[in-house]
Order: sequence, then structure tokens, then C-alpha cells
Amino acid sequence: MEILIILTILFYMFSSAAYCAYLFLQKNVLQRSGFFILTAGFLCHTAVLIYQIAGTGHLPIGNLHETLSLAGWSIAGLFLIIQIKFNLKILGVFAAPLVTLVMIIVSQLPNETAQVTAIFKNFWLISHVVAIFIGEAGFALACGLGLLYLIQENAIKTKKRRFFFRRLPSLDLLDATGYACIVVGFTMLTLGLITGFVYAKSVWGRFWSWDPKEVWSGITWLFYAALLHERLTVGWRGRRSAIMAIIGFGVLLFTFLGVNLLLEGHHAEFTK
Repeated sequence: MEILIILTILFYMFSSAAYCAYLFLQKNVLQRSGFFILTAGFLCHTAVLIYQIAGTGHLPIGNLHETLSLAGWSIAGLFLIIQIKFNLKILGVFAAPLVTLVMIIVSQLPNETAQVTAIFKNFWLISHVVAIFIGEAGFALACGLGLLYLIQENAIKTKKRRFFFRRLPSLDLLDATGYACIVVGFTMLTLGLITGFVYAKSVWGRFWSWDPKEVWSGITWLFYAALLHERLTVGWRGRRSAIMAIIGFGVLLFTFLGVNLLLEGHHAEFTK
């Protein structure tokens, strides 16, 4: 499995290099190379997860090494779907390096899997984790699109139509794709919270226990719910939506890592 992990990281690194070269040289062959190399990395990454599941009999979420790896896999997979759907070539400049960074961090973390118990094989836990990670991947990509939107908007407003203006797509495309990512993220986060409630009821006998992770997950959900509500009712689009997507991802990062590392709760065992 070590060889597969190394290949996964190498593929992601080469994909990042290809996308960065595309940003500067604007050669479509570089963008296509980056896409196919990242696809190869995603397939290797999938093989790693399948190997882990076959070896342990449960979803690899026993420690921070495994949960971050699953997060990287989710971002890579959702990016490939978004790329095919919207043909937003430049998004790889954000997604590929992000996945590479995550996997490099994963490679440096110890992989001492927690003792396997029945809870790791619970259907509701598996559904909860998968939905949450896909949702977080959607929010991560929305953050990247928000950053690209602000860069392009600044290039237009300052009339410095040089490097980024010629290389980034229209504001409308960036905004529409970012909105799609937020909708996907919010939908999956909602499903993740619902399945999490059912799982909590089956294991601890109650839907809600005021665990720090539960509280901050609720705060994250409310944040994105407010963003979508304001977009649909008031018309929050463009710059405001981009800034909120970036802030929202910051809240999400604290919920995903900060809460577990700084506070005690039911979920802390998954980040040790």
C-alpha cells in the first residue's frame, strides 16, 4: 500500500505542476495533462482507500491520518466532477495544490488506527461521514472559486487587465460555479447532520448532546443556510458571496480540525 500512497502523492504533485504551468503559459495541453494526471492520482487514492477498507473492514476514519486522506480524496473527486460539468479549467490551479498539500500532511502523520469497534461499521456513521466529507469538499472548492472571483474582480476594477485578467474566466462563470459548489456542499452537509443525528440516537440514546463538534457543525450549517437564503431572497451574488464563501470555509476548518484538537468531545478520537 505504501507504493500506492507514494504514487498518489506524486500524481497530485505532477498535476499541480501542470496546472501551475498552464496558469503561466496558457497551453491547453498543460491543462489536459493536469486533469488526466490528477485523475490517475484519484484512482490510486481510491485504490488506497479500498485496500484499507478491505484490510480493516470499516471506513478509514480512525485517526487524523485517515480522516485527512478521506478529505483529500473527496476534494479531488468533486473537483473532477465540477471540471467535467463546468469546464472551468483554471480551478485546478487551486484544487490540485490543495489536495497535494493535504496528502503531504497525511504522509507525515502517524497512522495508528483506533481499535475497531462496532460503531465503525454502523451504516448511519458511514453515511454521516461520507456525506460530511463530500459537503466539505464542495465548500473547499467554493472557497477557491471565491478567491479567484476576487482576484478577477480586482483586475477589472483597477483596469490592470494583465496577468490574471487574461487567464481567469468571466465573473459570471466563477460566481455560478461557486454557487453550485455551495449548493452541493450545503445539501451534503444537511444529509450528514441528519444521518449524524440518527447515529447519535442509536449509540448514545439522544439526537443531540451539545458536543462541541455538534455545536460547531450546527453553526457551520446556519452560516451557509444564511448565505443561500440571502442569495435567493436579497440577491447576494458576486463579491459578497465570494467573501462569505471564504469566511465560511474558515469556519468549516475550525469545525473540522480546531474543535477536535482544542476541545474534548465524542469526535476527538478521530483526530488523534
